[in-house]
Amino acid sequence: MRLAPTVKLLVVGVSTASLGMIGCNPERKAVQAQERPLQSQVRDVASSASADVEALVQLGPRVAGTPVMDKASSYLMQQYRRAGYVTEIQTFTYPKFEDLGSSLTVNDKTIKGQALNGSIAGKLIAPLVAVPNTGRAADFTSVNVKGAIAIVRRGEIRFLDKARNAAAAGAAGLVIVNNQPGNLDGALGGEAHIPVLALSNEQGNLLLEQPVSPPASLAVNTHQRSVTGRNVVAHLPGVVQPRVILGGHYDSVAGSPGANDNASGTAVVLAIARKVADTPVGRQAWFVAFDGEEDGLHGSRAFVRQAEPQFLKGLKGMLNFDMVGVNNQLRVGGTKTLTILAQRADPGASIFGNYSGSDHAPFAGAGVPVLFFYRGQEPNYHQPSDRTVHSRLLDETAKVGLDVLQRLLGANATAGVEGRLSWEDANLAS
Repeated sequence: MRLAPTVKLLVVGVSTASLGMIGCNPERKAVQAQERPLQSQVRDVASSASADVEALVQLGPRVAGTPVMDKASSYLMQQYRRAGYVTEIQTFTYPKFEDLGSSLTVNDKTIKGQALNGSIAGKLIAPLVAVPNTGRAADFTSVNVKGAIAIVRRGEIRFLDKARNAAAAGAAGLVIVNNQPGNLDGALGGEAHIPVLALSNEQGNLLLEQPVSPPASLAVNTHQRSVTGRNVVAHLPGVVQPRVILGGHYDSVAGSPGANDNASGTAVVLAIARKVADTPVGRQAWFVAFDGEEDGLHGSRAFVRQAEPQFLKGLKGMLNFDMVGVNNQLRVGGTKTLTILAQRADPGASIFGNYSGSDHAPFAGAGVPVLFFYRGQEPNYHQPSDRTVHSRLLDETAKVGLDVLQRLLGANATAGVEGRLSWEDANLAS
């Protein structure tokens, strides 16, 4: 069971009144503010989105709760301030699941695996019994797994259902083998009363095909620690009730510098913010870099949880950018009215189902219209090799995002500023 996180706002150059829109009297601490009068800043602060991606990548993996996130959030705050925005750091805490080293030993060979997020810890020695198919309840009727370590293939049903079916059949532990090349990194999504280990397709296939049930040793070594995350919130002075929130997460997984996932989305949001800094559009938007997304959307959940009802009701939309620096095809999903706007802005964009695994999901759950910008999976996803993006794709995504933003806010927001919102003139992408 997840503990309810707490939220704290560290205020940077904003009024007390503006913070009431986010939290219900959260603790506040004033920190140094850097502000300058609003002026025509588009060319003055123009910096390529690809340069922002590179700056974040050079910091190394941006894992929530680690010192590097202080550096990453400081960089983003500096960039927003240079563009004329005031910034806030919204802190929040949550319990983070960690695998301290889990494995399966069979025939004196130890195979390193990955505990599924949410698994209990456990060590046991028992026969390893291959279960046919994918671990549905009926699959366990043809084998005896009582007191054994069951091993099944990924697919068809949820990890949690596999674990509960195994436990119901009397298994003492469960191993799930990936059904595609590579390692399996996933989450149970609920409580299971047996330890659950994931193995790669390459490591697990031979075990599934063994005709006998060899003795095995399962070691699932896990624990939870408290993590403090840092959302970066930026808006123009005095903007206490935005009509639109643009956001994307800036954390990455351990071991990955996260260029595409998701320095790309972070940089696109920053590029749009620079573009609208001295326009009526900018006075109707907040820009948020969420932390803790990779651990379960913790930053966006904290933001929504602490928001007062009238703040959320005042939003016409939340635009989320995640993994937008690789793959030519731009994909959008979310509320139908907003996907229509996106297709008008980019007739070539494809529509997909309202994918729930990113930071728009908590807003959608609170009744806020959402639009998710995404370019799909790619080979470097969650890998140390996630180091490069295509600046052209960042620029194209930002242009579509800006177009959607203008369409969403309507004619009153853009009247008289069309010239200043000509994207090419701003030269925001290399």
